[in-house]
Amino acid sequence: MAEKKVEKESLTLEALQGKLDNLKKEQFNQRFQHAAGQMPKTHVMRQTRREIARVKTKINAAKK
Repeated sequence: MAEKKVEKESLTLEALQGKLDNLKKEQFNQRFQHAAGQMPKTHVMRQTRREIARVKTKINAAKK
């Protein structure tokens, strides 16, 4: 899930949008797993949320 900074900077706008979609789907699944008590590592939810924020920041920076 975690990528190196150099790899993130080299992504195109379309690739960032695709990554954002995948992360949102992953977050959706994690919420259900957490609610059902099937998620032993709850820190993963925070990591996903922060990764979404990083990707959104890169998208907004690329639009300007």
